[in-house]
Amino acid sequence: MPRKYSGFFPSTDKPKGPGQLSSPLQMLGWQSFFAQQISSDELAATPPVRVVEVHRNALHVIGADIDEAIPPRLDATVGDWILLDREHPAASRVLERKSLLKRRAPGTDRKVQLIAANIETAFVVSSCNQDFNIARLERYIAAAMEAEISPVIVLTKSDLVDDARSYADQARAISDLVPVVTLDARGEEPGEVLAEWCKTGQTVAFLGSSGVGKSTLTNALAGTQSIETQGIREDDAKGRHTTTRRQLHRVPGGCLVLDTPGMRELQLTDAASGIEDLFADLTELAAACRFRDCQHETEPGCAVQEAIRAGHLEPSRHRRWRKLKAEEAFNSASLSERRSRDKAFGKMVRGIMKQKKQTKGIPD
Repeated sequence: MPRKYSGFFPSTDKPKGPGQLSSPLQMLGWQSFFAQQISSDELAATPPVRVVEVHRNALHVIGADIDEAIPPRLDATVGDWILLDREHPAASRVLERKSLLKRRAPGTDRKVQLIAANIETAFVVSSCNQDFNIARLERYIAAAMEAEISPVIVLTKSDLVDDARSYADQARAISDLVPVVTLDARGEEPGEVLAEWCKTGQTVAFLGSSGVGKSTLTNALAGTQSIETQGIREDDAKGRHTTTRRQLHRVPGGCLVLDTPGMRELQLTDAASGIEDLFADLTELAAACRFRDCQHETEPGCAVQEAIRAGHLEPSRHRRWRKLKAEEAFNSASLSERRSRDKAFGKMVRGIMKQKKQTKGIPD
C-alpha cells in the first residue's frame, strides 16, 4: 500500500486561500483546462484528485483534504486528474489530458504503456560520458513533441569532463526548438538553471536512462535527499536502477516533479507528428522530392539525397530519421491491427453471449 503524503504541503508552504495560485488543487497543477470539463454538481459529488503514484495494486491520489489509495485502472497513469467516486472508485472519471507520454510496451504483446499525463516540460537527461547518445535523445524528444510536452535537454556530470561544450554542441544540433543546459546535478545549480521551467503549479518530468542523475536532480530541486540514488558502473558508465516506480514529488514553493525509472527501451508509436517536428528540416526536404512516395534512397529527383551529396545533411541524421519513421509506422500498424482484433473478438464474444441468452429464453 502506498505511503501517505503527510508532508505534501509543507507547513511553510500552506495554501493561502481559494482563488489564489497556492490553493491546494492549483498547487497540484489544477488549471482551467480541467475545470472546464466538469459541472458544479460533479465537483461537489466527485472531488478532483491527482494520481501521484502508480503501484501494481493501487493508485495513490491527492486532492484538497484527500490522500488515499484507490484500486488500479488501465486507463489512468501518474499525473492524471480523476473525479473521485468514493463509493464506487471504479466509476471515477479520468479527465481529458493536456498531454500524454506513452510508448509501445516492451515484449511481444503490442500494448501501449502510459508513462505520464499532464506534463508541461520534459527534461531529457543524459550524462557527459559513454551514456551520451544522440539517437536516444531524439527518441525522447520525438515522444515529448508528439505528446505536446516542451522538451529540454539536460546534460549532467559536466563537471567530470574537460570537453562538456562538445556534448552541448552535439545536443544543440538535434533541433533548434530544444533548449540545452549543462549542470552538476548536485547542490543548488539545478534549482537555478531549471528555475524558468519549474514555476508554481507546473509539472515537469525527468526522462532518461538509469544513472544519468534523474533522482539526484529531483532531490536537488526538492532540497532533500529522500530519494535513493546510486552511482554508475565504472566499466561502461551505465546506470543502475534506483527509481522503481513513477512518482510525483512536490518541490516546496514550486512545481511538481516526476521522477521516472530509467527506460532501457523507448519504442515510439503514434508519434508521426513528433518525428516530423523533430526532423522538420528533413520533412521539408522530403516534400520537394520528385515522387510523392519517394523512399529517399536511390530514386531520381530525391531532394534528401541531393542535400546529402551537397553536404547540407549528415548521412547519419538521415539514417536515424528513416529508422524512427519505419519503427513508428510498424508499431502504429501493429497496434492498429491489435485493436481491430480485440474489437472483433469482443464483438464475437457478445454475439455468443446473446445467442446463449436467446437459447435459454433470457431477455437481453
